[in-house]
Amino acid sequence: MTDQPIRVGFIGLNPGIHWAATAHMPALKALKADFQVVGVANTSLASAQNAADAFDLPHAFATPQALVASPEVDLVVVTVKVPHHFELVTAALEAGKHVYCEWPLGNGLAEARQLADLAEAKGVVAAVGTQMRVAPEVEYLRQLIADGYVGEVLSTTLIGSGGQWGAETDAAHAYLYDKTNGATLLSIPLGHTLAGLQEVLGGFDQLSARLINRRGTVHVADTGETIPVTSADQVLVQGALQSGAAVSIHYRGGMSRGTNLLWEINGTEGDIQVSGASGHGQIVQLAIRGGNGDATGLAPLKPPASAHAGWPGDSTARNVARLYARIAEDIRKGTHTAPSFRDAVVLHEVIDRIEQASAREAQ
Repeated sequence: MTDQPIRVGFIGLNPGIHWAATAHMPALKALKADFQVVGVANTSLASAQNAADAFDLPHAFATPQALVASPEVDLVVVTVKVPHHFELVTAALEAGKHVYCEWPLGNGLAEARQLADLAEAKGVVAAVGTQMRVAPEVEYLRQLIADGYVGEVLSTTLIGSGGQWGAETDAAHAYLYDKTNGATLLSIPLGHTLAGLQEVLGGFDQLSARLINRRGTVHVADTGETIPVTSADQVLVQGALQSGAAVSIHYRGGMSRGTNLLWEINGTEGDIQVSGASGHGQIVQLAIRGGNGDATGLAPLKPPASAHAGWPGDSTARNVARLYARIAEDIRKGTHTAPSFRDAVVLHEVIDRIEQASAREAQ
């Protein structure tokens, strides 16, 4: 592909507080030389036209099928709810388009595997939005570990709060409480953060798990309804990484008045703590503290200033922008730097193992 901007078409872009508007659009604005957003398809032509008008886009497509078939679109970005990923991503791949799909890639492991196989057969760039992997703090942390800052890693502990999956929600997020939709505490906030953890420390070897539902119902504030909850609001995982390091994880629904993200790495020569405002490690600004050698406590550790130079100041948009930059490189140079659909399958496999382990424990 030439150095002309890569033309982007969104399936699922609405003005306001929606994810594509608050994360993707600012990210792409920072990469004007690489990308041009040219169109949108939503649930109706009227909705698409509203978004096109709001963002000054030249094309409002009547259907997602019209968008993926358009010669005006090079990269299809799918930012709708998880149950619709498989159908829409399949259509984009069959049309021969590059694809950026939000995480989770599919509603379960089987869908993710089918999409990864199709993407490879089509020979396109197919990236998944596990953007914590490319956060400057995570890249810096990975280098610290590789350079031996903590020596040999002995153990790691992760605690996080999901924000949703608590006692109250709204109609827009009510689908998260039905586990059949594939958008759970395990798959979204913990899944995103596991992508970062494995980027730094490697994959899992043995694990055991429990998925516990402590709240049988949730109040939907804007409708006044009370609906049943089938998705777990407590996720417990323990075991060992492939390196042999011990691992312990507890994610809980809602928000805590205390700790909402704390990731510790303990080694033979030092210790590191990573913290944030919520358990969504892909979104929040991460803070790193560490100590090694003769140090008796922890002190701030920060990536070099160059790691943030030229990127959006907000961590949410910054991490998404850094992923888009990798997609541009992969499309133009034939490289494989962005988290791929095959990488997504590996993460889906971990989540499936956690679910299966919990099912065995419950027997």
